Amino acid sequence: MRGSICARSCRGGASSASPASASASALAACTAVGNAAASPSATGAATPSPTPTPTPTPTPTATAPLPAGEIPDETAGPYPGDGSNGPDVLEQSGIVRSDLRSSIGGGATADGVTLQFTLRITDMANGDTPFAGVAVYAWHCDAQGRYSMYSSGVENESYLRGVQVTDADGQVTFTSIVPGCYSGRWPHIHFEVYPSVDAITDSANAIATSQLAFPESMLGGVYALPAYDGSAANLAGVTLASDNVFGDDGGALQVATVTGDASSGFSAMLVARVDTTTAPTGGSMPGGGPGGR
Repeated sequence: MRGSICARSCRGGASSASPASASASALAACTAVGNAAASPSATGAATPSPTPTPTPTPTPTATAPLPAGEIPDETAGPYPGDGSNGPDVLEQSGIVRSDLRSSIGGGATADGVTLQFTLRITDMANGDTPFAGVAVYAWHCDAQGRYSMYSSGVENESYLRGVQVTDADGQVTFTSIVPGCYSGRWPHIHFEVYPSVDAITDSANAIATSQLAFPESMLGGVYALPAYDGSAANLAGVTLASDNVFGDDGGALQVATVTGDASSGFSAMLVARVDTTTAPTGGSMPGGGPGGR
């Protein structure tokens, strides 16, 4: 490239000078052009290369180690909103979404500390390969421990509920808030896994129903905030060991890996191994405590 630029410059500068001076001028011109081409601030030297269009940074693949066993089957609780006990958000247009903070189609937006949580689903029946193409329905309570579609004051809301389809890495990622702690239960997120997005209209199609738990270390700063009034006292009355869902093993396969803080928000991730060769035992729940299970 430099040779062709120099040649053009030399030919353009030799018309009226002596051969010796022309050679000197040509050499100087070549040197100047060479330096200008190397300098990004030079004008008129060389046509600048077009700036490439930035490529969006892909969502990183979760890299947590594979859990020791299948994700435990757990109750969907009394407030699933999946049609199994009345209200059915899975029939609503717009339920497939990644941001759960607002009600579908408008309405209230849940207040609280931002939480981005990722579930990576693996297919145990096929060597724990990523379970691509399955639909994951996730839901949880708000900062006050209320469940949309059920609890007093939010019966007509549908926030903190949504469905995503797993990508090639078996992952879904939702943006939500850290749930509050209501009496009798450790803070958690419910989720159901369906074989496809077309199957979500019938809760009986779920191939796994479980819950994600949070490590205690992240909760103190969150529950000190005014939006979470009452959660700190409720958390003081329960442990992972005493919880009626996680208590059998302390949530060994269900406690998420979490980073972040109460001021900037949190990211949580859980790997859930699903075995389609076993019959699901979770799902229905006839009752529950003040906030349900």
